[in-house]
Amino acid sequence: MAHEHILVVDDERDILELVDYNLRKEGYAVTCVATGEDALAATRTKLPDLIVLDLMLPGVDGLEVCRRLKGEPASRQIPIIMLTAKGSEADIVAGLELGAADYVTKPFSPRVLIARVRAVLRRGAEPPEGEAIRRVGRVTIHAGRHEACVDDVPVELTPGEFRILCFLARRPGWVFTRQQLVDAAQGDDAFVNDRYVTERSVDVHIVSLRRKLGVAGHAIETVRGVGYRLRDV
Repeated sequence: MAHEHILVVDDERDILELVDYNLRKEGYAVTCVATGEDALAATRTKLPDLIVLDLMLPGVDGLEVCRRLKGEPASRQIPIIMLTAKGSEADIVAGLELGAADYVTKPFSPRVLIARVRAVLRRGAEPPEGEAIRRVGRVTIHAGRHEACVDDVPVELTPGEFRILCFLARRPGWVFTRQQLVDAAQGDDAFVNDRYVTERSVDVHIVSLRRKLGVAGHAIETVRGVGYRLRDV
């Protein structure tokens, strides 16, 4: 059984009770609060292992809660799953750029939410800097050698493409916005073999990455209106 502590933040009592019931049924310890202010206070009292955070809150809204938590050293590593109304793509993008781990749209299936919670907790803490080798599905990344392989066959990538692939591989299954990928692709040698990377050219880099990865290219998925993710397949 699970023992992680999850903080659930939502101003709708029915949703709080639904999420609380389903998480407890899976063995999680749960704290429920209805406002952003209470969420910040609860986090200061006891750091949760994960936060399920509604974005549409009275007073301090979910995005501001996310911003404040990610701005504090003590809480910035807590993964946050956003609950958001369908169609609020701007809020989803803003939340992901602030550092949220994932999002679930309302109305939602409790089984889907539980699956997302498990996936985020399973991914755990950020791997240490300088990790030599990372494997995601059929792709192997050798950071020190600046080399990517598919089924142990080296793939020739530009510096920008390699940085984007490494960034996606840090959190398989997580959705990253184009702006996050722009930031990841920049570097001291960004102008040597790549055009200056912009949100528009990220799409070009992704197309090129998919082509160069060949049989593993389909693992880079487009999340419409948000960005991209690398699936562990």
